[in-house]
Amino acid sequence: MPADADSTFPEGESLGGYDAVFLSGSPLSLYEDTPEVRRSLAFMNALFSSGTPSFGSCAGLQMATVAAGCTVRRNRNGPEAGFARRIVVTDAGRCHPLLKGRPGSYDAPSIHTDEVETLPDGATLLALNRSTVVQAAEIRHDGGTFWGVQYHPEIGLDEVTGALRRQADDLVESGLARSQREVEEHADLVEALHREPGRRDLAWRLGLDEQVTDEDLRRTELRNFIEALVIPSLERRR
Repeated sequence: MPADADSTFPEGESLGGYDAVFLSGSPLSLYEDTPEVRRSLAFMNALFSSGTPSFGSCAGLQMATVAAGCTVRRNRNGPEAGFARRIVVTDAGRCHPLLKGRPGSYDAPSIHTDEVETLPDGATLLALNRSTVVQAAEIRHDGGTFWGVQYHPEIGLDEVTGALRRQADDLVESGLARSQREVEEHADLVEALHREPGRRDLAWRLGLDEQVTDEDLRRTELRNFIEALVIPSLERRR
């Protein structure tokens, strides 16, 4: 928990001793100057300089962006809630190992209210959509390599359901739903699909395909990161 004031490594350990580091979601807004944000960015800068491969989703991508000297902002188009739709792979992304196996356009679980505004020098934009400027990117900084996505390949549909219900008031306020009841009804469909991922009727009603409903495909980026970046890095150290 790098944002916590009392967070420390186990005695005798350091970032350089880890095979990889994964960074996921966070309630922090990386454009705010708070002690928690400063500690998180100090951790990310130390991670870059350690050379340990790192992967981030959602706030993890934002943390790497700000630590490397660029900017994050509030989502221009409001929250991207439940699923990021029609993520489009860039020319660079088509041949990048992070997105190996992804089609040219796909959906993914997503829930965020902030987004990357500008990527730093040494970064490569790999995917985007109409809602969010940066959906996937590689960032190289201070000797380290980071692969990240704005969406959440690591979470299941049950976690999407929980996030929708927790943020129901915000979704109504942003105009994505007219009432909490509408949010609950949508969440009920997602939860039902989680229990029975093979139900084509539910996938059709939600506008989803196997890129989301198939757990193995949903986790594509995690597998690619381990196979293409972490394992080769370990082999070079031996």
